[in-house]
Amino acid sequence: MKQYNRILFVAENGTCRAPMAAGILGEYVLKHPVEIGARGMIVLFPEPLNQKAEAVMISNGINLEGYMSAQLTEEDFTEDTLVLVMEHAQLEKVLEKYERANPENVYVLTELVGDELEILDPYGGSLQAYGLCYETMRKTIKKLVTLLNEESNEGSEEN
Repeated sequence: MKQYNRILFVAENGTCRAPMAAGILGEYVLKHPVEIGARGMIVLFPEPLNQKAEAVMISNGINLEGYMSAQLTEEDFTEDTLVLVMEHAQLEKVLEKYERANPENVYVLTELVGDELEILDPYGGSLQAYGLCYETMRKTIKKLVTLLNEESNEGSEEN
């Protein structure tokens, strides 16, 4: 994998899993600085973070105050942007809908790090469901950080 300057997490409406993932990644130190963002695949108008997701994030020391969802656009797909979706169905939709989406830059988050299961949407579930989603995502993103930092080392040796 090449080195990216921007990582975008993408989920259905951009109010839960995508911003949670961005917030979690933002807590880690990466050897190569990257811009981290979240997008929704269907955002009719900007919405704040889901209240249960926000409660789980705050209880884990991550504050996403002022966050508003944003629509994924063609302009989001650049050569130095890694786009990570939560489900395989989302990957297919992104590659179908966006001409600039390069299959080499778009992945299912869990598949990229070698996990078998997708990160399920807790929408409509209990606070515990959101907490479980957070814990699952945190473990997956920890693997992503390791992968990104390894790639950063390899990238610096190749140059």
